[in-house]
Amino acid sequence: VYAVNPAETPAKNSDVPMARNITDAKGVRAYIFAVPESDPDAMYVGLNERDKAWHDVYKVKISTGERTLVTENKDRLQGVIFDNTDKMRLAIRSPQTGDTEILLLDGEKPRSIYSCNVFEECSAIRFHKDNKRVYIETNKGNPDLTQLVLLDVATGKEEIVESDPMKKVDFGGAAFSEVSDELIATTYNDDRVRYYFKNKDFEADYKFVQAKLLNTDISFNSSTKDENLWLISASSDTEPGEVYLFDRKNKKLTKQYSIREKLSRESLAPMTAVRYKSSDGLEIPAFLTLPKGVPAKNLPVVINPHGGPWARSGWGYNSYAQFLANRGYAVLQPNFRASTGYGKKFLNAGNNEWGQKMQDDITWGVKYLVDQGIADPKRVGIMGGSYGGYATLAGVTFTPDLYAAGVAIVAPSSLVTLLETIPPYWEAGRIVFAKRMGDAKTTEGKAQLVRQSPLTSANKIKTPLLVVQGANDPRVNKRESDQIVIALRDRNYPVEYLVAPDEGHGFARPVNNMAMIATAEKFLAKHLGGRFQSTMTPEVAKRLAEISVDPKTVTLVKAVDMSAAPAVNVAGKWKVTADVGGQSVDVLLDLKQEGAGFSGTMSSEPGNGTVQNGKVSGNMFTGIINAEIQGQQMEIRMDGKIDGGNMSGTMSGQGLPPISFTAKKGN
Repeated sequence: VYAVNPAETPAKNSDVPMARNITDAKGVRAYIFAVPESDPDAMYVGLNERDKAWHDVYKVKISTGERTLVTENKDRLQGVIFDNTDKMRLAIRSPQTGDTEILLLDGEKPRSIYSCNVFEECSAIRFHKDNKRVYIETNKGNPDLTQLVLLDVATGKEEIVESDPMKKVDFGGAAFSEVSDELIATTYNDDRVRYYFKNKDFEADYKFVQAKLLNTDISFNSSTKDENLWLISASSDTEPGEVYLFDRKNKKLTKQYSIREKLSRESLAPMTAVRYKSSDGLEIPAFLTLPKGVPAKNLPVVINPHGGPWARSGWGYNSYAQFLANRGYAVLQPNFRASTGYGKKFLNAGNNEWGQKMQDDITWGVKYLVDQGIADPKRVGIMGGSYGGYATLAGVTFTPDLYAAGVAIVAPSSLVTLLETIPPYWEAGRIVFAKRMGDAKTTEGKAQLVRQSPLTSANKIKTPLLVVQGANDPRVNKRESDQIVIALRDRNYPVEYLVAPDEGHGFARPVNNMAMIATAEKFLAKHLGGRFQSTMTPEVAKRLAEISVDPKTVTLVKAVDMSAAPAVNVAGKWKVTADVGGQSVDVLLDLKQEGAGFSGTMSSEPGNGTVQNGKVSGNMFTGIINAEIQGQQMEIRMDGKIDGGNMSGTMSGQGLPPISFTAKKGN
């Protein structure tokens, strides 16, 4: 969490003041729970410093970063809710069943006042202005769509406030007055966002602004204490965003700035909502962006599945869609089953269907575009990241004749490994993954996950593929991407490979992003026939050369033979001495073992991290340390052997020379 003083002089070569990290702790993720109105120099944050899986609640002084522990999270709490007097009143807990509970914190012990099962949704939003009831979003029981409900925290009495008047989508959100605490409006994310106002004055203001900023989605973001002056934003499919100051009293709208101001709005392509039937007749909502200025006939196409998969694509400005449309492609972004926002039946229809019905929903999107005459069936590509990357690999594996090119970005290729590498701070959702994807701990579940893994059927791939990987990705192990690349290389099928040593699950650094985009557009142009820009800045060209990997050089580190039973016990605290550039560095490993597997934590002066995917075979071991070292996320492979209470081996990672270490087990 960073604090900024608007009155300070802007930082050098910047338009904004210097930001200060007020939760500066190595290897820690911070969540903002609340900013109390009664104390403007404070905020309540969650930090997973004590336990990587769960966030303790702290009160942090914004001006100094001083923090005070409010509650130690030993009850699997996922979040806390403060009432209108800034009192911590409710908590959200995830028991080991995967269900969700809303807890009342008024007594000596937390008391459950509402719950829903793993296949339902329920969450607390905000206290009612009477401070006795709380607004919750829920689809518990019979309702398919989530709805807004008022829950009396003392009696448990429920009152339905509203569900979608058009009975199409889940409850989207609510806006409240910070002056009166009254409900101002509700929203629903359909093909476009729909607003339903509860306050006539705000409705009149919205209509005034809407008339000035036609065909945009308008958001009222923040206001002065009297709610007269508002900062509002307006965006659309062809407008990345504009920010205005709105004077409600004088009905005056003053533009402050445009996002991506140098981007030509006239060059951007409209986005349209479409629907089509999947293999089993289920209707799939999607968004289609067509290249501007050319007939929508026999076009090259890029399918762009979203990540998640428990998320959704929506109408609005999308940089990937616009970039690809600019290069001459029609772009389809399908909301396949398991996407959120369309009710629990649609969401739950994706359970255990990775690579199967979920993939059909994408495949039938291609068929729809071909049937409409929009797509040239010989020039269809697929490009996505995270789950979208998995869908890309699944597409070229399970439907090998459908696609002429694939771009797989941070793509899970083995579902078994994906579940094994869930980060500690996702512990609350571990059972949800097992329920919705498949349980790798059962024979049937593991067989299903293996079958649905593109890596299992990599020998079927015959589509040219570009694989993009962050070396420090804690979610998708680099080894999986290596295996896909090797499988294609050894069968003489075209494959290109980018590995950024300073990236994780997705590319964040602009120069890496530009290098990736430059490669992707050239790759797609080669195989689908769109256009590409051949020139790039020297900085991007240099970086592209650095992160491009020759498939001929890709090798696999030999995996530990897990057929041998573990003969040693790695559990315990290990005091490690590592030789780093001739200097001795002390490291503490705190390991837990279950069968032939182990996990734990790593702490040292340079940085901290978590140990995952640990495997023991005989007296040999291997594991992965996901660490933040001097502010940089890194994935470090650890290999070695154990002799009684002694350990020795090497640590290695992208850009790191092998580091030898020895260790002794402590008490």
